[in-house]
Amino acid sequence: MAQRKATGRRPKAPINEDNARFFLLAGLILLYLLCGAAIFSALEHPFELRARRLWRQQLENFTRRYAVHPRALRTLLRQYEEANGAGIRVDASRPRWDFSGAFYFVGTVVSTIGFGMTTPATIAGKIFLIFYGLIGCAATILFFNLFLERIITMLAYIMRWCHERRLRCSGVGDASGRRDASGEEDSLEGWKPSVYYVMLILGLASIVIACSASTLYCSMENWSYVDSLYFCFVAFSTIGFGDLVSSQRQHYESQEAYRLGNCLFIVMGVCCIYSLFNVISIIIKQTLNWILEKSVRPRDRRLGSRSAGGWWKRRPRRTAAHLGRNRLKRNAVRPLSSHCPAGRQRYADGSAETVYDSETDGGALTVGVHVGRRLSGEMISVNEFMVSNKVSLALLQKQLSETAHQGPRQSYGHQNGFSQGVGALAIMNNRLQETSVDR
Repeated sequence: MAQRKATGRRPKAPINEDNARFFLLAGLILLYLLCGAAIFSALEHPFELRARRLWRQQLENFTRRYAVHPRALRTLLRQYEEANGAGIRVDASRPRWDFSGAFYFVGTVVSTIGFGMTTPATIAGKIFLIFYGLIGCAATILFFNLFLERIITMLAYIMRWCHERRLRCSGVGDASGRRDASGEEDSLEGWKPSVYYVMLILGLASIVIACSASTLYCSMENWSYVDSLYFCFVAFSTIGFGDLVSSQRQHYESQEAYRLGNCLFIVMGVCCIYSLFNVISIIIKQTLNWILEKSVRPRDRRLGSRSAGGWWKRRPRRTAAHLGRNRLKRNAVRPLSSHCPAGRQRYADGSAETVYDSETDGGALTVGVHVGRRLSGEMISVNEFMVSNKVSLALLQKQLSETAHQGPRQSYGHQNGFSQGVGALAIMNNRLQETSVDR
């Protein structure tokens, strides 16, 4: 208090760890954008200036040779730009809005690639695209997340199979690979692949798919190999500039087989690159945590306090023992508050709640259950009966619920020993070694 009066300022509270990580990431992304803008400007701006000078010279030569007025020529070019937006090209190209062309278009919409070579021109088409893309993009992103989940689960199964095979070869354990007495035969809690292994496998798969697709595009589209690799990354990462688009000519050799292969390459490439991006985001988060660790003052590190005096405050981490205690307490019968007014004490668990309306209902705690004090000869009240049989009633409610649902209710989030979640980061939570809760 004396320090506040002397300085006249309120001491600043340390920043939460999550907020510190957020602002640090925002600053690094801004710095990354500035560096990228400077590099691309240095690489591409001179070429843009040369292209403008060359185009201006070509317009002047054309108007001089054919005696065309420059204003009329510009009008014609503007009309061509409008036709180009509707899919009209100088060279013969495939129809944009027949069924196969429309299917290719909706594929680029729901995958969020959006090449831009085909766009709806009617008002009805634009309105329908808004609602169609809203549902389609959400469903496709969920598919990508589940694809990443399958990859991580497959690696966990492979790790467990290799371990059991090694044990059988060394003679340790029986050949049947006996499971725990709990009966969780598919539990993968102890088999969590490292994020670096997942990144390596997804990176190799993406390289193989991109190189194979580039070989196909070189022979079918007459692109250079560098342009083909460039197109693969732009398409697989769903950037979709639209300067290079595959399968747009009217005729190809083995046209149906090429279109099928093109579709498969794009689907597999988008799944792998999307999953790779999400795995890399975990490594970026670990790097941010390392930067935050290094930002702690050396004095605080010597004192053993990482948050005192620093500019950010560490959020307390929940250990495995703490999580275990929470699970044990989840269904415990306990009072909600010790300072509730007399006659309105509440005791709750996960399935029932009891309210006492009389002072005689309150009493001592016996084996975690509140039992009212009664005078000799007094009949037991309904409230006391409910409290004394609270656990039995909770079990009865659970049995009735399971009967109504045709069997025990199973939580999808705990299948295979994994935590619940929807989305890329939630799916990877507690499934990798680096994101496990027991670290």
